[in-house]
Amino acid sequence: MTKSVKWSLTAAIVVFIAALAFYPDIKRKFQGSKDEIPMLPPKGGGRNQVLNVNAEVVKFQTLTDKIMSTGSVIPDEEVNLSFESSGKITSIYFKEGSHVSKGALLAKINDQPLQAQLKKLVAQIPLAKDRVFRQRTLLERDAVSQEAFEQVQTEYDKLMADIDLVKANIAQTELRAPFDGIIGLRSVSEGAFTSPSTVIAKLTKISPLKIDFSIPERYASQIVAGTPITFRMDGALEDLHAKVYAVESKVNMETRTLNVRATYPNVRETILPGRFVSVEINMNEIKDALAIPSEAIIPEMGKNMVYLYKSGEAKPTEIITGLRTESRVQVLEGLQPGDTLLVTGVMQLRTGMKVSIDALN
Repeated sequence: MTKSVKWSLTAAIVVFIAALAFYPDIKRKFQGSKDEIPMLPPKGGGRNQVLNVNAEVVKFQTLTDKIMSTGSVIPDEEVNLSFESSGKITSIYFKEGSHVSKGALLAKINDQPLQAQLKKLVAQIPLAKDRVFRQRTLLERDAVSQEAFEQVQTEYDKLMADIDLVKANIAQTELRAPFDGIIGLRSVSEGAFTSPSTVIAKLTKISPLKIDFSIPERYASQIVAGTPITFRMDGALEDLHAKVYAVESKVNMETRTLNVRATYPNVRETILPGRFVSVEINMNEIKDALAIPSEAIIPEMGKNMVYLYKSGEAKPTEIITGLRTESRVQVLEGLQPGDTLLVTGVMQLRTGMKVSIDALN
């Protein structure tokens, strides 16, 4: 055996002896690393979880179906005042912002040429009447022909027609109020030249007022003349009441809504046109209804399910619903007065899950 072979055998024996000496420590370290691997929790522990929820005791209450909408206040009547003819304004008789009565003279343009023409025509009336009288007398005596009498009668009628025409032209130089109302700010002064296109002022009738709003098309057959409405305005401390007096003849094809107009007396004239209003209409009212919050209902496979609190656990129950309002739903079958309904966390609930009630209404 050579010297190199002897050294190789000696080294192998030393390594083997060292491995045997350190084996217990290596084994303990290996087992310790296995013990440090985290264990997954066992499945199926959801039933033992306690969920904090809010609940409500089911009871009879009044349930009202309401239509909510927005609208605007508009005047009962409104018109831009202007003259029917052109001319220079000679007088303005109204005070801005004041009440005026129907037929009141508001302004006047120069009518002197027309007055002179009228005076000339009126002066011819006595002579024309006298001619008719003489011709009629002669006709009765067969002293003149029927044609001669009719000619002077026609001249008299023509004279009276010319007078009526001049009077009509004079009337066009007067600006009068077409209805009772409040006149606004004027846009012209005395001495200004005006024409039919010139707006002198705006006349508005604000007692009564009209409320314009729209409703969804599904209510079109339920809103008729006389339907009461309630409306509110920003800054108002009380609800105001009006009645529908007209409904549009067709549904708006773009918005699928029906335009409705109500009237409000506005006796004290405290409300001005142009205001934005919130409109509310009470449709159906059920005095003794079992109503629950809409968020408590879970649609499931074509059914409506809710969870009840029983002995500390959640129990599912199928219900049949009726009237729906903005926030509540009528329950026709499935619940009884006194049942404790779970209203929050319903999407996390499972049959038999333990629950703890934080708030009970």
